[in-house]
Amino acid sequence: MSVTTGAEHGPTAGESWTGLAACAGARSGRGSDPDAMFVQGAAQREARLVCFACEVRMECLVEAFETGMEFGVWGGLTERERRAMVRQAAGSTVPWRQRLLYDSELRTRFEQERLRAADGTARFPEKRLGAARRVLP
Repeated sequence: MSVTTGAEHGPTAGESWTGLAACAGARSGRGSDPDAMFVQGAAQREARLVCFACEVRMECLVEAFETGMEFGVWGGLTERERRAMVRQAAGSTVPWRQRLLYDSELRTRFEQERLRAADGTARFPEKRLGAARRVLP
């Protein structure tokens, strides 16, 4: 899937976000294995640390919601976190891309996690997404 995004470091027209993903390994220089993002249970919380500094994190998350991905870590969110967002969005007609791009709490969280990853202090958020999610009409 090719996407165009206004993100500062996102893919350009005709370029797939997947080639820029931190989990792709080759470009990250860290040797990450995309299959490592499909772990179960508590291991997902560790796997998602790879996403914190990823330049195409939002595109990845949009892809997960638009294609109905049920398994694995996508865009730094675990299966459980994405399921909670899907439940809260039930009945909404706002497309996922629009919902996510205009979600100021999610953007703030992503920025905080990116900064923590950059300075080596990445940790899991103290609170979960559940109660903090707002659903657009």
